[in-house]
Amino acid sequence: MVTVQGTIYGINGPVIRVMGNNGFKMHETVLVGFEKLIGEVIGINENETIVQVYENTTGLKTGEPVISTGRPLSVMLGPGIIGNIFDGIQRPLVEAEKASGPFIQRGMSVSQLDLTRKWKAEFLVKKGDFAEAGTKVAKVQETDAVVHFVMVPPDIRGEVVYVAPDGEYTITDTIMKIKTEDGTEKELTMLQEWPVRVPRPYKKRKELNEPLITGQRVIDTLFPVAKGGAAAIPGGFGTGKTMTQHQLAKWSDADIIVYIGCGERGNEITEVLEDFPKLVDPRTGKPLMNRTVLIANTSNMPVAAREASIYTGITLAEYYRDMGYDVAVMADSTSRWAEALREISGRLEEMPAEEGFPAYLPSRLSQFYERAGRVENMNGTVGSITIIGAVSPQGNDFSEPVTQNTKRFIRCFWALDKQLAYARHYPAINWVNSYSEYYEDMKKWYRENADSTFDIKRAELLRLLQEENKLLEIVKLIGSDILPDEQKLILEVSKVIRQGFLQQNAYHEVDTYVPVKKQYYMMDTILILYNECKKLVERNIPVSVIRKTGIFDEVIRMKYAIGNDDSEGFEKLVGKIYEVLNKISDDYGTQERKSLL
Repeated sequence: MVTVQGTIYGINGPVIRVMGNNGFKMHETVLVGFEKLIGEVIGINENETIVQVYENTTGLKTGEPVISTGRPLSVMLGPGIIGNIFDGIQRPLVEAEKASGPFIQRGMSVSQLDLTRKWKAEFLVKKGDFAEAGTKVAKVQETDAVVHFVMVPPDIRGEVVYVAPDGEYTITDTIMKIKTEDGTEKELTMLQEWPVRVPRPYKKRKELNEPLITGQRVIDTLFPVAKGGAAAIPGGFGTGKTMTQHQLAKWSDADIIVYIGCGERGNEITEVLEDFPKLVDPRTGKPLMNRTVLIANTSNMPVAAREASIYTGITLAEYYRDMGYDVAVMADSTSRWAEALREISGRLEEMPAEEGFPAYLPSRLSQFYERAGRVENMNGTVGSITIIGAVSPQGNDFSEPVTQNTKRFIRCFWALDKQLAYARHYPAINWVNSYSEYYEDMKKWYRENADSTFDIKRAELLRLLQEENKLLEIVKLIGSDILPDEQKLILEVSKVIRQGFLQQNAYHEVDTYVPVKKQYYMMDTILILYNECKKLVERNIPVSVIRKTGIFDEVIRMKYAIGNDDSEGFEKLVGKIYEVLNKISDDYGTQERKSLL
């Protein structure tokens, strides 16, 4: 039974000071004021308790009570999560709208999951079986795309003494009983609760040696992220962070997508909420929402809830990872989350660090990104969480604290470029400033699934782009006409790489998603073109002569002209490259002989 634990004596925005410590615990959920606003204990001193409130505190008065719930800030885990849209503290927005209209009323109490809906359960254990943490005891078809496995909570193990017959049950119905080792009987339902700030347990971490395939060439070939890895997409306003995350959500080979709209502008979240239900899952041909969870936390919602939304999202992801699924978490954007930390820190009158952010910003970022990983679960399955965090540095300044501290905890950095975005080059990932430290661990996968020469050709492609970057500095000063033909060829081929390989059209039915095998064929074709042209240039044949044949433009067009499964199309294109270049060679050979005569 809950009792009044304290009295408000200070209010500073979302930060509430409560008289005395009165037995409160850190990270405990409390109900604040007569309207019972949801809050969390974030500090306990000798004479006061500090609470951050996840709702608007306008109208709250000193002297109002603060009530303890006796449990930490938690999420409900069970069937009904997939396809749902939650706010930062897992209140379902559709249910909230039914209860209170388009705006969530303060202090509104709504169940995080539907407690009345019945789910058809098929049981996987029988009476007399031994069950322990993570054991899959039942399966429920949650959506067309996701089978939900009901698991034994991490703190229970023992003999199964009762199993309900297959049938339909709510998430609060008792479906089985387990006799624990101390002789007590524990009743199990489909529902678990888990504190959001505590990572869910697993047996051991596994090596990150398999890429998360996204179908985006600049990512999969040049800067891949591993399944279970962590990547950051920093970029200023208009550089395509959200658009890139939409593409990754739709096309990446993750089983489940958790999209956290963390403090973005309302119109951006609205766009996500409108677009995602319309997106068709290429795997099933049905709505992408059938394997997606959305957490919507707009910039006009209370700032403290923005901070909680990150933890809510990653806890939901860990739950599905425990079932053996590969989960991709899109956090858009961690900068808004860091700004929420900064505001709360300011309200607490803490000593600020760089640019006003709290000194503990790095540790909070590490707590989030370190919950990514590929692991062996308690039930022996293997699951992964890949975190892709967008960062919104003001003025595209990557030296600001959130970007710099994020780089300490991720191994894949996709730097979005304002000039590329303005030139309509998408994804606007700058190939000079970006990097991936996962590729070396995944070489074997690429050799087995694409080609044994994949890493050699990838290195050559990156070398040409680096050479072009150096040459462009010279071209800016003195123009390209004065360059020798060897360097003009590098510029010409790099243009083919940029336009024909790195640039990708998300709205083109062929180009929106490209399998790794086709990416290899495209890369191979470009390098064949370069090596054959290089032979001609070494014979003093001008690059301008090669350019006039139109072969460079034809290779650029291959991304649209050749289908994803059309390996013969590449053979024909390579044949045409040899044909065109051999004709130039023969023509020049004839001219040379005539000049000698």
